[in-house]
Amino acid sequence: MDNVRTLIRRTVELAKESIRNGGGPFGALIVKDGLIISEACNSVIPLNDPTAHAEILAIRKASASLGSHDLRGCILFTSCEPCPMCLGAVYWSGIRTVYYSSDRDAAARAGFADANIYAELLLKPAERTVAFFQIDDPEAAEVFQNWSQLDNKTPY
Repeated sequence: MDNVRTLIRRTVELAKESIRNGGGPFGALIVKDGLIISEACNSVIPLNDPTAHAEILAIRKASASLGSHDLRGCILFTSCEPCPMCLGAVYWSGIRTVYYSSDRDAAARAGFADANIYAELLLKPAERTVAFFQIDDPEAAEVFQNWSQLDNKTPY
């Protein structure tokens, strides 16, 4: 457990570094086989990229380092409970263990309220505050048929 605390402390240091560099107060790292394989700070503002959350950037770096989109066997450490976008990335990456320090309520008190996004996920697309319109295109189904028939595809 001491190593877990040390790694969480590192994510907090990354969050502090992020603030000093004009980013948001978030840091993350990914560990595999006891070794840190990636670290990242929130870079939304410096990169003008709303997806440049610390967890997303750490996942991208870990995937590049390992040469794989599959991060099973990796552990994510983050200074704050992942937002819905980062949570989705955790599941898509195959990571099955996440340690975090601050929770979503602490983030909300600092102005990072994700509760509305969590609530929106439970709604049907037509009921969300962002307008979603499904447009039927006969070739759209064909794309998935083509994918399903590929012999050399890499499932993910």
